[in-house]
This record gives sequence, C-alpha cells and structure tokens, in this order.
Amino acid sequence: MSSGPATTEGFGSGCFKGAVADKYLSKYGESATLLANGNWTKDMAKADIVAKAVLDWAVDNGASVYCHWFQPMGSSGVRHGNSGQVHQSMFDFAADGTPFYSFTGEQLLQGETDGSSYPNGGMRATHTAGGYLSIDPSSPIFLREDTVFIPAGFVSYNGDALDEKTPLHRATTALDKQTKRMLKAMGYDVGSASVYANIGLEQEIFLVPRHAYYRRPDLQFTGRTITGKFPARGQEMSDHYMAPISRATAAFECMRQIQQECFKMGIPLKTRHREVAPNQYEFAPMFGNAISQVDQNLMIMQIIEEVASEHGLAALLQEKPFDGINGSGKHNNWSIGTSDGLNLMNPKQVNAKTGNAEIFPLVMAAMVSAIDKHGDLMRLAIASPGNDFRLGAMEAPPAVMSTYLGPSITEFMNNVKNGTLGTYTPQKKPLNFGTDSIPSIEVPAEDRNRTSPFPYGGNRFEFRAAGSSQNVAMVNTVLNTIAAEAFGIVADRLEKGDKALSIAQDLLTKHDKCVFNGNGYDPEWPDEAVKRGVWRIDAGCDAINELDSAKNVDLFEKMGIFSARECEARKSVLLGHYIGSVEMEALTMIDMINQHVIPSVKRADLGNPGKLNDAVKTLKGAIASIHAAAESDEHKAAQIARKMRLETMVSIRDVIDEFEGRCPPEDWTLATYQELLFLDTHPESDYV
Repeated sequence: MSSGPATTEGFGSGCFKGAVADKYLSKYGESATLLANGNWTKDMAKADIVAKAVLDWAVDNGASVYCHWFQPMGSSGVRHGNSGQVHQSMFDFAADGTPFYSFTGEQLLQGETDGSSYPNGGMRATHTAGGYLSIDPSSPIFLREDTVFIPAGFVSYNGDALDEKTPLHRATTALDKQTKRMLKAMGYDVGSASVYANIGLEQEIFLVPRHAYYRRPDLQFTGRTITGKFPARGQEMSDHYMAPISRATAAFECMRQIQQECFKMGIPLKTRHREVAPNQYEFAPMFGNAISQVDQNLMIMQIIEEVASEHGLAALLQEKPFDGINGSGKHNNWSIGTSDGLNLMNPKQVNAKTGNAEIFPLVMAAMVSAIDKHGDLMRLAIASPGNDFRLGAMEAPPAVMSTYLGPSITEFMNNVKNGTLGTYTPQKKPLNFGTDSIPSIEVPAEDRNRTSPFPYGGNRFEFRAAGSSQNVAMVNTVLNTIAAEAFGIVADRLEKGDKALSIAQDLLTKHDKCVFNGNGYDPEWPDEAVKRGVWRIDAGCDAINELDSAKNVDLFEKMGIFSARECEARKSVLLGHYIGSVEMEALTMIDMINQHVIPSVKRADLGNPGKLNDAVKTLKGAIASIHAAAESDEHKAAQIARKMRLETMVSIRDVIDEFEGRCPPEDWTLATYQELLFLDTHPESDYV
C-alpha cells in the first residue's frame, strides 16, 4: 500500500538552528544569526537568551530534560550510541515547593561529571575525579523524545582531552590556521572565512531477526558471530546488492523510520540501499562540516539500533559480524573547504576562484607528503577491533596506507615533479549505451578504484578503511592534523621566498612512492609497498602502539592536538579497548561451548566432545597469558590477544562448525547463519 504523499514538513524540527531557532530567539530580540559563530558563549547575557529560547522550544515539544552530550574515549563498538550523557530536569522549585521551568545560560554552557569512571588512560584517578563539559557551539543542539541534547567537549581538571571531540576541534583549528597561511602566501586571502574539513560518512549495517539474535550470545555480547557454519548460499550471486528494499520483510519499514527520525533532527540521510552481503544495508548523508557530521553519525547509529528493535530486528554495527561474507565499513569522504564555498580538492573550482593554477598541484603534493609521512597514524585511526577481520578482504583495502590519484592526475603531478606546470582540468568522456533509445551520458575520464584505502575521487579523498562501529573523530583528527602540518611546511617555504613549483617538486620527489594506482587486492602489493617504503602495519594493535612514538608526539605537540601525556594515555585506552574486546569474545566462546555446543553434540550423539573440552582449557590458558602480560606491557598483551583471536579461536571455530554441520537442526540451540542472514527467504515472522 502507498505510504502517502511525500513531504519535507518537519525536517529539522528537532534541531535548534535556522527557522526553528529563529522562531524562539525572536521572542527575546535575537535571531538564528546569533548562533552563526560561538561568540555568544562568551557573553552570559546572550547565553541566558539562548537558554530561554531553548527552554521554550523544549517545552513546546514535550521535553523537560537536558544533558551535555559527549563522546568518551574508547566507546566505539561497545557503548550504545558511543556517547555519554547525564540527564537533568529543566525545572526548579519555588519557596512553597511548587515546581517551575528553569534553564539558565550557565547550565547551558557547562557541566560536570565523574572523569575517572570513563576510559582515561591514567589521566584521572578516583581521588582526582573531575571531568568537565563545555558546549560545542559549532554543532547544533538537538531534541529527541523528552530530552534536549547539548553537544559538548569533555576534559579533565587539567584540560587533558578525555573525549573524541576535543582533539577534533584542536585539529580543525590547526587546519584552519595553516591552510590560511599557505593560501595567503600564494596571494589568496580567505579573509574572515574559516577553513575546515567536510566529510560524508557512509554507514553500513546488518539487520537480522531479533528472535535469532537472542539465540546468539556472541552477537549480544560482542557484536559478531564467533562460531557459525556457513550456509549453502552466501553472496555468490551478489543478489542482495542494490536489490529492492522489499516490503515482504520488516527491513523497508525499519529503514524508512530511521530516515524519518533522522530528518526530524536535521540529519539529511540522502541515500539508502541494500549492500552486497545478505541482510546488509547502507545509509549515507549529504556532506557537511566534519565536527557536526561526526555528531550526526553517532546519532544515526543509535537511531538505527533503537528503531530496528521496534521492527523485530537487531542492527549489527560491528565491522565483521559474519565470517565468509562482506563486513561493514564507514567510508569517510574527506575534503577541505572554506566557509565561503571554496573546496581545495576541486581543481576547477580552485582555479576559477583563486585565479592561481599553482594552488591545486601544491595542495595535492602536500597531501601526498602527509600520507607518505604519516601512514602509521592513518592506520592507527582505523584500528578498531572489528577491522582485524575486514582489512584486506574483498570489501576493504589492505592495511597499506597508499593513495590512488588516477592516471590523469598522476601524469599531471609527474609533469609538476619534472618542472612543468600546467592547469589541471578534470576530463570527462561520453559513454554510449549502444542504442539510440537510451541517451549517452558524460562520465569522469577515470574509473573508480575501490581497492585503495585513500583514493582521490575528483573533489575529495575517500578514506575507505574506516570501520562501521567507529566514532570517526580520530580518523578526521589525524587527517586534519597531517594536512595542517603539510600545509604549514609549505607556508614556511613560501614565506621564505621559495617558489610553489619548486616546493611541489621537492615534496613529490621525496614522497610520491605512496601513490599506487593499481589493484590494492593484488597479493603481491603489500610486499611491494614495503620495498617502496610505504607504511604497512598489518596488526591494528601494532598501529596503536605507534601513537606515542617520537615522530607522532612531535607532530601532535607541534600542531597543538595532544601532549605527550595525552598520546600515552590514549594509546593505553585504545590497547585496553582492544584487549577487552578480545577477552569478551573468548569468554563468550567458552560459555557457548559449555552451555550450547557440548550439550548439542551429546544430545545428537555426534561423538566424543573431547576436542571441545580441550578448546575451553586452551582459551582459559590464553586469557591468563593476556592478563599476566597486561600487568607490565599492554602492547604485548594486545599482541597475545590478537594471536588468540586470529589463530586459536579460528581453529576452535572450525571444530565447532564441523559439529554444527552434522547436527540435526532441532538439536542445535544456537541460531544458525541460515536463520540470521536471509530475511527475504526466511522472514522473521515465520519464527515468531
């Protein structure tokens, strides 16, 4: 049946900006232009006006609670919504005990919570526990159900970053400063405009029947299946990819409601479709400022999980919830722009707006140098536990930090390297369908390269290796920081009188070894990359260990992002997150063997379960080894955990899956891949 007429009414009604903010601020003699920058936060009288307007808006929408909404370190993949919040009622009491609505500028601007109870890498102890919150005026206040959410940064009493947002702001500030310096030295002054990263985040997920999810302790506790015999059908036919989002299952209504709830909050989810793997889906928004886009993506993830539950489904956000089929990523499309509309990654626009054909090749040369120097940090930024199983498979690039520029830009940059500077203009070619009844179209002169971790796509770079469960604030903190450093180096030389062409030549001569336009899935490429001197770090825990290397501490301190102390603490949090994730998986596997697999094997009389009893002993011994190592060396403990996860647990899984393959369905108590993966042919209603 029809869903009724399409409408944009209500879009952004849950977001305090634009016309929504105008309506309420006008009552106090202000307008939404007050929120255009953060200056109002420095004037308590203005802050009080914003607070009154927010309160009126909240009450009109049935909300009476507010919270400062922040992003603790180490929350990716384990914390629902990846955020922290303490809800406070927006009322006070008169002398006679009568309640009345009250919300002040001071309450709006800052908050406080317990900083020692969040992952902090030793920067907070129980007896020095303060964690302090300050509003982020660059990301709109939003409302959902009865609560007003105030995006905020989260730091310790000493100002150490305890969150993911504060470093991203610092990196954005560095990018703004160094890009302006470089452009001004090349004769283009952006004036009062600001410079920041724009991103578009694709979000891949799996939707599985909730009743089957409840029969999988591993999905409930770890987000992925640690056992499971592969069914007779997988993704061989790619029949799920871009297929109709059918009303025959709950997936369509679920995705539609997710989109509608996001619309209310001003989140412009532009795209929805089926992905390659069975039961895999994707949402993608329009591009926007990296800081607000990260915030919106966290809310998208939370909404996806909550709405799925209302439709008898469970949403899986982990990078590799199923073995043998594609995992899920979150492609981080990244570019650098100015608030007056210049995209530095768009050569046609750069040439037209600045009138300087040297700017684009110099920007690209600087980016090549940044990728080559700091591939370790790029690898670190996507070192989520789930990516251990995804990177290098058919749906994700390898753990080699190269970039794809494409033949025409590579040829152009080679000419620059050899001392010839022209004007780069993106080329297009006509594409004929071989029939007069379908019109020809124009397409880019170069095809896409989905095997590169960081390909250039005509007006942006796409960091394809980011994991689906991640908060990608760290991804963009790294990209902004390494770009800021590269632009700062260029600015230093320009200000000393060096010519742009000569700077670009030097950068390309030294660093263009990281440009690889070939097939990133070629099994020979990772070894070839090492010979070239391109960063390759196979293990995520080894990449994390590079965070406080001398090179990286120097970079982060120089650019004002992290102190050495913050680098060391963040490394500890990330390693602890990795170790904890693996330990949960191992403990869950032990319980599944004891409580499900062995009883099923005995009930079906499948033979001696001795191998399973031995597996439990092996896992317990490995966990003990991890604990012992963690007391003195978290990196070593993470390496032991990784080996247990990718070798020991994989071997044990083979044993379990062999038993499953011989066990009658009525005797196997765990939900199978067949039940979990095929909504179209095994509708959830058949099992309810």
